[in-house]
Amino acid sequence: MLASLQRLITLSIIAASFAWLLYFGRGSPLLGLAGFMAITLSYSVFLAIEFILAKQVNKDDPVPQPSWRELLAAWLGESMTAPRVFCWRQPFRPNAVPDQLGPPARVQGRRGVVFVHGFFCNRGLWTPWLKRLQGSGQAFVAVSLEPLLGSIDDYAPQIDDAVRRVTQATGQPPLLVCHSMGGLAVRAWLKRMQAEARVHHVVTIGTPHRGTWLARFGQGHNGRQMRLLSDWQAQLDHGMPAGRQALFTCWYSNCDNIVFPASTATLPGACNRLVRGAAHVQLAFVPQLMQATLALLDERPA
Repeated sequence: MLASLQRLITLSIIAASFAWLLYFGRGSPLLGLAGFMAITLSYSVFLAIEFILAKQVNKDDPVPQPSWRELLAAWLGESMTAPRVFCWRQPFRPNAVPDQLGPPARVQGRRGVVFVHGFFCNRGLWTPWLKRLQGSGQAFVAVSLEPLLGSIDDYAPQIDDAVRRVTQATGQPPLLVCHSMGGLAVRAWLKRMQAEARVHHVVTIGTPHRGTWLARFGQGHNGRQMRLLSDWQAQLDHGMPAGRQALFTCWYSNCDNIVFPASTATLPGACNRLVRGAAHVQLAFVPQLMQATLALLDERPA
């Protein structure tokens, strides 16, 4: 469903931009080119608004304040990263790298990975990660959460199935790598299934653990659940067993244009790791973050 919607959006933008160029470019090449660029790059304007809002909201946050230079670099980085994700990998190539689970003799005894994407995403988000693991002999499953605007709690069965499949293939509890809302979905699954013993470690990347200011404009059930200090988040922590947070490494950024205030992407008691100057989608592909996360596959349980 999401891939079809994003294909429609992408092709509509392309069609509109070229229609403008062809219609107005005959009489005024400058007007035709200006309209073409305005339509094609309109998403960058919305990104700029998000960064300005994040800058204002983060003023009272304890996380180190970003400089305007960092924000500009993050805006440029997100302007290049987001189209590759939302206009190519997810709509046209979500299954470019299939799940890797066997044969059992090859993956048995080697820890595997479950990848869980965030809001308005599918498994295509993880393509650079999957390519890095492809042929490595390590099992992985990347889920595509459905329904698109459903409750975060309803994603638990899909995550449970992915964890089960990787565990059966490897004989090892997997590493879970989550972007944005995906980290909340995994926390909801942990609570529902009491599944701490089934997990080696959970890495969250730009996850709104305490909600995000921007979610006040969100649509759908999951969007409302991600509002700052929502009742759903309070219930998510209720009855949490002692020590669960030690399972988590939380990567966050002082230039996140979606999850802000920035400190809401951290968890007390977790290993919270700051990346300066990275935007929300861009954060998932920071080389240092990817390397440190995949290094956990070779880490022995305490």
